[in-house]
Amino acid sequence: MTQRPLIAFAAGAIALATTLAAAPAHAGKTLDAVKQRGAVKCGVTNGVAGFSAPDTQGNWSGLDVDSCRAIAAAVLGDAKKVEFVPLNSQQRFAALQAGEVDILARNTTWNLTRDASLGLNFTTINYYDGQGFLVPKKIKVTSAKQLKGATICTQSGTTNEKNVADWSKAQGIPVKTVVFESFEASFKAFFAGRCQAFTTDTSALAGLRNKEAPNPDDYVILPELISKEPLAPAVKRGDDEWFAIAKWVPNALIEAEEVGITQANIDELKGASKDPAQQRLLGTGDDLGKLLGLDKEWSYRAIKAVGNYGEIFERNVGPKSVLKLPRGANNLWNKGGLLYALPVR
Repeated sequence: MTQRPLIAFAAGAIALATTLAAAPAHAGKTLDAVKQRGAVKCGVTNGVAGFSAPDTQGNWSGLDVDSCRAIAAAVLGDAKKVEFVPLNSQQRFAALQAGEVDILARNTTWNLTRDASLGLNFTTINYYDGQGFLVPKKIKVTSAKQLKGATICTQSGTTNEKNVADWSKAQGIPVKTVVFESFEASFKAFFAGRCQAFTTDTSALAGLRNKEAPNPDDYVILPELISKEPLAPAVKRGDDEWFAIAKWVPNALIEAEEVGITQANIDELKGASKDPAQQRLLGTGDDLGKLLGLDKEWSYRAIKAVGNYGEIFERNVGPKSVLKLPRGANNLWNKGGLLYALPVR
């Protein structure tokens, strides 16, 4: 029996796989709607310093805000073409499911329950956080283990409420949790003295202490973390093309930091770089945009608009920002952190 039919079949399968792999992406319904509207609808917080918050003129800034602006730059060619939709914790998932926003970038924890049951896809982790406690110095508590019997303010409908309950049970430290529907109401109650501690992600605690406390020096963040909080934007499930765009734009920003592309040098590199990894991000190498339903310069525009991940971190939450947070776990993998971009190639 001759082997030629098998060889021919194998060769044909390889050729077909190669053709399919190189085929440009079909524009999904969300991308079509975004282009028709001329703006990306981005669900954000009502105001969390460093992540998404408006100033007195209504101009939004923050790490999550920059994530949405990068997508707008990649898709529409203009980082300003974003409609920011403030959502509280109870509204956020329903708004995404109903299509009221194209992407939810609202310092939201990626966990199994949300990933498997809410009809959404998380994209790329853009901040590794953990839940902690903020207390007044005057109560002389230096460890979470000293919070036995304490009243703790937090927001309802968040992982924070469940994490406190789990921690209290596991550690045998009974506490009384006082929950509020809105984030603002919860921290205002704490600063008014209704609770002895306030709990949420430590990044948010730093923002509250520095921007909302009557006197920041009167408060301290306790050293213990009681949870893992990988924060990531999410999109509605069912549109793979839009999911791919929302996943690969932030990956490009992380890889840009890895290969040394910044807002300051991007145009110089665009005209001179011979590095294939840089060229793919600059739009002068392989045309990867067609696989996303975008043009060749999608990642160039995103990086030029908001900078690489390190620049975004430094500007919004880093040591020179209001929050003054260290890079820590949010450093690149080759600098001791957890950030590891999927290869843009």
